[in-house]
Amino acid sequence: MIGIWAVIPVKEMEGSKQRLSSLLTPPQRQGLAQAMLMDVLDAAFGARDLAGVILVTLDPFATKLGQDMGAHILTDGARDGHTGAVTAAAHRLVLEGGHAMLTMPGDIPRVTADEIQTAIAHHSPMAPAFTICPAHDEKGSNCIIMTPPDSVPLRFGEDSYFPHLAAARKLDIDPTIVPLPGIGMDIDHPEDIFRFMRMQPKVRTRTLDFLQSAGIPPPD
Repeated sequence: MIGIWAVIPVKEMEGSKQRLSSLLTPPQRQGLAQAMLMDVLDAAFGARDLAGVILVTLDPFATKLGQDMGAHILTDGARDGHTGAVTAAAHRLVLEGGHAMLTMPGDIPRVTADEIQTAIAHHSPMAPAFTICPAHDEKGSNCIIMTPPDSVPLRFGEDSYFPHLAAARKLDIDPTIVPLPGIGMDIDHPEDIFRFMRMQPKVRTRTLDFLQSAGIPPPD
């Protein structure tokens, strides 16, 4: 498994995105999760320097979508949270001789293939190496590239960015930090939806189309 493999954990979408319940109904939240994942996969499969894409999931929609697009489906760790899912995938990559791992969530719909390429271009060719793209608020870790795939222990959550930097430095790995606006724009809270809809330049994504069709008013 030569090259950098993208790992995208996807929780079961039914009942997902509870923190958006003030804006969206349960079916709308599920539809939003599906639209965001499609945008993320479009970007991943458009990035020429990725060796392949792995979805860690048990969700039926994500499984079929991934299979149709040519992703590898991994179920180990799929119900162990974001950290457990990525850790399981990293372990599988190491067992199968994987060179490096890029991991990102399925809820960053402004990510582009060019941004993924930019992150990869900044990643050091000398192992061990650790590259991170923070969330817009410098709390989340929205993209991490590691060579080898298990070079730094990961623990995702609301405030994972600075702990991940500290974890790399503790192992004498100098982290490469690459802020990117698309990768940095995740959607977890209602204010994130409005921030996403305000982003310039306007980019037509399935996610934006979905939010507009759901009747979300454009922010002032």
